[in-house]
Amino acid sequence: MTHSLTNTVRMLGAGLRALLALTLVTGVVYPLVITGIAQGLFNGQANGSEIMADGKVVGSSLIGQNYSLPLEKGQDSPAPDLKWFQGRPQNGLGVNSVNTQYRLILSGATNRSGDNQELVQWVKDAKAAVVRANSTAGHTVEPSEVPADAVTSSGSGLDPDISPQYANLQVRRVAERNGLPVAEVRSLVDEHTEGRVLGFMGEPRVNVLELNIALKELLACG
Repeated sequence: MTHSLTNTVRMLGAGLRALLALTLVTGVVYPLVITGIAQGLFNGQANGSEIMADGKVVGSSLIGQNYSLPLEKGQDSPAPDLKWFQGRPQNGLGVNSVNTQYRLILSGATNRSGDNQELVQWVKDAKAAVVRANSTAGHTVEPSEVPADAVTSSGSGLDPDISPQYANLQVRRVAERNGLPVAEVRSLVDEHTEGRVLGFMGEPRVNVLELNIALKELLACG
């Protein structure tokens, strides 16, 4: 009986020491080492890839933002503020989609197949809205000019980037709304177009927040 009790106490002591050692290594030492490496070598990414403007943090380069007018009475969602470049479609696609744009608590896609009739109609409506919004006095946008990312939400609903094609589609409208030369606004898009990662991964892209910050700075200089 005494021998059995001694073994039990010894095993409990060994288990407790192992627990304390693993807690120290995995719960204290390892997190501190990884945090130190991240802060030292990848400071920007470790702190949320923050974007600064006017001396303050205005967002993250990894998460898109809305550029909308104030919500008016009777509206389910605010209308886009067309003096700014717009990201991917507002509020996902469809009324019961979980893809509510840029709301961090809940993200996701519409989860509908490509031939779903509701989805097809949402895309058609979105394309018609893009054509209307971006047609100007001197240029009418053709439906064939509208790229896919202008009428479809991203899988997460948090995508901060658009294609160069969609950014360039908006150039005339942004220039007209802000009283700027088209060439000057197009130059902004070119300056903020990023190529494929390592030259072959992904697609060229434009970060909408960074582009709109540059646009705001251009308007301030004018």
